[in-house]
Amino acid sequence: MPPSKRAGAQPLSLKARAVALLAQREHSAMELRRKLLRIARERLAKTDREESPDEEASAGLGDEVDAVLAWLKANAYLDESRFVESRLHARSQRFGQRRIEQELAQHGLSLDAEQRSALAAGELARACELLRRKFGDGLAADPATEAKRLRFLIGRGFGVDVARRALRQSAPDADT
Repeated sequence: MPPSKRAGAQPLSLKARAVALLAQREHSAMELRRKLLRIARERLAKTDREESPDEEASAGLGDEVDAVLAWLKANAYLDESRFVESRLHARSQRFGQRRIEQELAQHGLSLDAEQRSALAAGELARACELLRRKFGDGLAADPATEAKRLRFLIGRGFGVDVARRALRQSAPDADT
């Protein structure tokens, strides 16, 4: 049983919780800050039930979390470039460049020029492979099916032009 689950055991510090979260997977600073603030608020709410509410303590939560994040960055536990690389690796086979960039923007991050060009270079091949995996090799040429496949690729974050080229390449009469 983990030490924090035993009866009478002290809960883990914010720093220990942050390291435990980062051991599971990479996090962006924004995402980790949000999680640590929630943990700190829950911990404060538990102590407030036992004692009187303390407004100064709740105001200092952000500073405490920021100090933990600074320590994590200084000791290379939190590295946003590693987060971007892990997100690229995890998402690039299933999603297009637009979807990946949008997801990174939600974390307050973006691709650098090299990553963007590498991702764009393989976009058409990834779209064709995704079509093949989802719909198989025998692609029908009727407009309804083609529209369905086009919507599928656009929904996955591929551009309209890339999706149309992927449909043309995947067509039964296409020369590949």
